[in-house]
Amino acid sequence: MINPFSKLGISDDVVNAVKELGFENPTPIQEQSIPVLLEGSNDFVGLAQTGTGKTAAFGLPLLELIDFKSNKPQALILCPTRELCLQIANDIKNFSKNTPNAHVVAVYGGANIMQQLREIRNGVQVVVATPGRMLDIIGRKAIDFSNVKYVVLDEADEMLNMGFQEDINDILSTTPTDKKTWLFSATMPPEVRRIAKNYMENPVELTMGTKNTGNVNIEHEYYIVRARDKYAALKRIVDFNPEIFAVVFCKTKMDTQDVAEHLIKDGYNADSLHGDLSQQQRDKVMQRFRDRNMQLLIATDVAARGIDVNNVTHVINYSLPDEIESYTHRSGRTGRAGKTGVSICIINSKETGKIRQIERIIGKQFTKAELPTGFDVCEKQLFSLIHKVHNVEVNAEQIDQYIPRIMDEFAALSKEDIIKKFASLEFNRFLDYYSKAPDLNISADERERGERGERGERGSRGAVNADYTRLFINVGSVDEFTRGDLLGFVCNNGKISGKTVGKIDLKGVFSFIEVENASAEALLANFKDVQFNGRDVRIEVSGEASSSSSRGGGGDRRRSGFGGGERRSGGYGGGERRSGGERRSSGGGSGRREGGNSGGGFRDFSGRSREERSGGGRREGGSGDRRRRS
Repeated sequence: MINPFSKLGISDDVVNAVKELGFENPTPIQEQSIPVLLEGSNDFVGLAQTGTGKTAAFGLPLLELIDFKSNKPQALILCPTRELCLQIANDIKNFSKNTPNAHVVAVYGGANIMQQLREIRNGVQVVVATPGRMLDIIGRKAIDFSNVKYVVLDEADEMLNMGFQEDINDILSTTPTDKKTWLFSATMPPEVRRIAKNYMENPVELTMGTKNTGNVNIEHEYYIVRARDKYAALKRIVDFNPEIFAVVFCKTKMDTQDVAEHLIKDGYNADSLHGDLSQQQRDKVMQRFRDRNMQLLIATDVAARGIDVNNVTHVINYSLPDEIESYTHRSGRTGRAGKTGVSICIINSKETGKIRQIERIIGKQFTKAELPTGFDVCEKQLFSLIHKVHNVEVNAEQIDQYIPRIMDEFAALSKEDIIKKFASLEFNRFLDYYSKAPDLNISADERERGERGERGERGSRGAVNADYTRLFINVGSVDEFTRGDLLGFVCNNGKISGKTVGKIDLKGVFSFIEVENASAEALLANFKDVQFNGRDVRIEVSGEASSSSSRGGGGDRRRSGFGGGERRSGGYGGGERRSGGERRSSGGGSGRREGGNSGGGFRDFSGRSREERSGGGRREGGSGDRRRRS
């Protein structure tokens, strides 16, 4: 019987390697794209959700088209994160393990660059890279791309979200003009369409399903809770799903650390993954998760890119993403390789409009679910334990020697007593916690009040909440600040938590920011002698009663739902969306800066150099190849 991959035109050596990996039949994206790419004569755009097998869709044709007798780079694969870089490189190495003289190198920040340079010097045909580290190596004149025939842009939409547009331009300028470009993406925003137009000539376009839609194997649910009950709701969802193996998404690294620490303290097997971890720390966390030695991975959008872990049962959106497309990537962590999964959103009543926006984009309807009661959780946990006992495999050879002593211990107990006591070992723990657990679901009246409040805010363009003080600051969009930049700048210099910040109203030459009354005084006291680009920054209590008084230079973004929106419920309001923002300098220096720091280099709000240009090259810090704070 002819192997299905052989029918697509894949050679026996590669087919045998794929079979050893457990792949029996090609996925739809592989079945449709491999024959087209094997021709090697067309540019190509492939749109498919994460978890559908895109790596093999471009990796297998590459192995057929490359001349492995030559040790010069012939294929370049660019991707947004180091995790994805490693995953792609390992997959292609596995596909080519029966192919003589096949060499693949992964090039990414946070790892030893000298080792990567040695691998390149020793000869390589396929280079898998993140843009920042690739530019560093190009700047050192350590690689020659004159023989590159194929360039693959994987997860193109996310590379653009992370600010890699210019880097992609710089890298592709070093490759031959007659190369073929293959672009793969889960969504097709206008920026990706522009890439296709700029870098490709009459590309073949293949779309699996409808553009930007979600995976059909994923169920989407949302729970409406009060902001103060969000963490309790997360715990209840986890407890109601005893076999849960999930990724929990937060907007900022501060939130991931906070949620993970609370979960660990409460006895859950959890850990956080964000951009401030070293490569060694990230690898350790991810290895625990892949080995299922960890039940809950708390992650930011950027850090979670490239996570390819099988059998993730749930994705939990502890905070909704700022960009709707990010939801597609988040939910794609589950329901992979034909499996089913559940994507859950924990929201407040003002965020139902965002759910409607997501529904329109992904083409799937959410189910509004009710959080289980304490009794429901206890019942679910009890019968989960019973099922485990019923299905446990008995090692008779080892246990038989202890049976007489066990029978002696239980001699005075009836069968019913033993069952009750055994079941109570686990049941009592949950019963104690949930015996007086409140109902976390908000009532219809509360939802209606929340929706009326949201409509009222929109009508008045956002009057200040009585619990917040509205502050004026003399920097704005002309200083190339985004909301995330401004939030970090204010929190860092004012020494306050991002959780105390409400709405940010970014104007042209000034801005307004709402801060909880209890933190406003401390911020004003700490915010002295602060400068930005050589001029004094002034922050003071605003005389404006509401943001409607001044509508120029940007205005209130709350109407846009996903753009900047209501920021009070979760840490750094700017979230993952370039919240350390890559911006162009209008003057001298390095030409790039991050946060509010002036001078050379690429810096975060704490002032650490994350990445610096030096001459034509670039040096990357231990935090690796990352363009925005995660």
